[in-house]
Amino acid sequence: MPSSVIAAMTYNAEQRTLTIVYRGKRGTYRYYNVDPEEYEEFRSAPSKGVFLNHTFKRRQHPFERVPSSQGIHLVERS
Repeated sequence: MPSSVIAAMTYNAEQRTLTIVYRGKRGTYRYYNVDPEEYEEFRSAPSKGVFLNHTFKRRQHPFERVPSSQGIHLVERS
């Protein structure tokens, strides 16, 4: 999932939440009421940033900024 905007994202189908870790100091956000089909559409988009800004954000999902202790923890693989 290479992206110049998104460092990582994870989806919880049971809760229908999408958590996105943005690159730089943009933070981590959790979006609610995201259907599994919409997540798959996002995941398969050729450009995550374009999909995020032109499609996903326009759907106006409720969201919250997630404290870093509750976000996704990136692990470097060797």
